[in-house]
Amino acid sequence: MNYFDPKVLAGVKNLLLRARFVVNGVMVGIHTSQAKGLSSEFEEHRGYTIGDDTRHIDWKAYAKFDRFFIKEYRETTNLHAYIVMDCSASMDYASDRVSKFDYASTLAASLTYLMLKQLDAVGVITFSDKIDMMIPPKAAHDHLFAILNALEGTHPRGATSAATVLQDLAASLKRRGLIILISDLLEEPQAVTKGLRQLRSRGSEIIVFHLLDRDELQFPFDEPSVFQDMEEDLKLFAHPQAIRPAYVEALGRLIDEYRKTCASHRIDYSLFDTSIGLDRALVRYLNWRQKFKGR
Repeated sequence: MNYFDPKVLAGVKNLLLRARFVVNGVMVGIHTSQAKGLSSEFEEHRGYTIGDDTRHIDWKAYAKFDRFFIKEYRETTNLHAYIVMDCSASMDYASDRVSKFDYASTLAASLTYLMLKQLDAVGVITFSDKIDMMIPPKAAHDHLFAILNALEGTHPRGATSAATVLQDLAASLKRRGLIILISDLLEEPQAVTKGLRQLRSRGSEIIVFHLLDRDELQFPFDEPSVFQDMEEDLKLFAHPQAIRPAYVEALGRLIDEYRKTCASHRIDYSLFDTSIGLDRALVRYLNWRQKFKGR
C-alpha cells in the first residue's frame, strides 16, 4: 500500500487509521537520524529494584554482567505546539477526489499523532474568518482522540481571514512554542505575513504548509467556463487561454511573496500540491525538529 497517496488515504474514512498509515510509513522510510528523539531519550543505567517495569531491563547488559540493569530516560517534552488549520470554503476545492480540506485534515491528524508519540504537547485551532475551534495543547495520549474527533466533525465553510486570526493569536498566546499553519493562503500575502511576523517576534517557531490544488497551480482548463469564487458570490465567464497568463503571473507573485517574506523572518515555508504524498510534509517537520532540538 502507498501510505502517502492522497487518493488512497481518502478511501480510509477513519482519521486515526489515516494518521497511523502515514506516520508508520514515514517511520519505516526515513533515515534513522531523522527519527531520533521521537520519544524519551536514553540517559543512563541503574540497578534493578523490585517493582521496576521489566520492559526497561537492558538484556544485553544482563548477558554481559549477569545482573539486571534498568534503562533510564530523559523526558523530551520540550515542545508546545499549535496546529492552525484553515477550514474556509475555498479549502473544499478538489480537482481529483481529494480536497485541500481532506489533505489538511490528514496532515493535521498525522502531525498530531507523531508529536504525541514524541511526548510533545499539541493543540489544534481551526479557523475561517475567525477562530472556530481551539483545543489547548496537551501531551496526554488520550488527547489524540479529542483532536481527531474534533477534526472529523469539522467541515469547510465561510470566508477566510488567516491574517486576522494570526494577529489575534499573536496577541493572545502567552507561551512561546511551535505554530504550524496549514492553509491555501488565498488572500493578501502582506496581511498574512504581518500576522506571521508578529507571532515570530514573540518567540514562536513557525512552519507554514501552503496547500494548493493541482488545478490552481497549473490552470489546465481549455474550454470557455464560468469561474466561481467559493467564498463570495462572484462569477467570471472567460476563455482560459485569455486569462491564463495573468492568472499564472498573479499566482507566481503570491507564492514568491510568501516564500521571500518567510525566509527573511526565519519562518519555514513549504508549498504543496495536494495530489502529492504527505510524506514530504512530515519529513520536513522531522528535519525541522532535529534543528530545533539542536538549538
